[in-house]
Amino acid sequence: MRAGIPEDGRVPRYYAVKTQLLELTGKLGEGAVLPSERELAERFGVARMTLRQAVSELVLEGKLQRRHGSGTYIMPPKLVQPLSLVSLSEGIRRQGATPSRKLVTLEHLPADPTLAADLNIEPGDLVLHIERTVEATGQHVGLESTYLAAARFPSLLDVFDPATSLHSCLANRLGVVFAEAEERVETVLATPREAKLIGTNPALPMLLLHRRSLDPDGVPIERVRSLFRGDRFSFSTRLRPED
Repeated sequence: MRAGIPEDGRVPRYYAVKTQLLELTGKLGEGAVLPSERELAERFGVARMTLRQAVSELVLEGKLQRRHGSGTYIMPPKLVQPLSLVSLSEGIRRQGATPSRKLVTLEHLPADPTLAADLNIEPGDLVLHIERTVEATGQHVGLESTYLAAARFPSLLDVFDPATSLHSCLANRLGVVFAEAEERVETVLATPREAKLIGTNPALPMLLLHRRSLDPDGVPIERVRSLFRGDRFSFSTRLRPED
């Protein structure tokens, strides 16, 4: 495949329409609404079913968004979060968007064996679980669950505002130093509950990020499970040769 064209040169009709749609979106600009389905089908000389397939792929890729009763809109570029020790809020802010969070769950619960191993505590020890939706300039983009050893941060809830960055609170209010992190990213589908909280279609692909942060002594600080909309979020990293 070269630029989406098979080696035999046969381009599926829907793919040709998809290419034409991308050219059109570039001319109209983000935030604009596409012409009606009937108008586009006539313009490109294709059946509506072919047009719908092309539009559906662009919706899945996050380039278009269908709004019931309103039309199909051209979306801005995806947010790109660096895979680094930069906080999520700071990563969103650097791209000109305004980060915010809304609290969903705040609870203490006993650590199961896996969570206990990740936080270097004993099974059954209390863990603080903070679950929040993630927004960028008012648009839901993800759902984040953070787990911390309760005994290590007994005063956290006295100084932490769930609407703000937990990373900044730990660093600036409690003096925690983030030295390194272990991360893993995979593609999943959201559960019905997660899709409802994020405000997305359960059939759309999601990006799941697992992170465990460590302090300079190698002691775990937190375990984080972050679920992001695949149509609005992507990740980047810089690779260097190993010594």
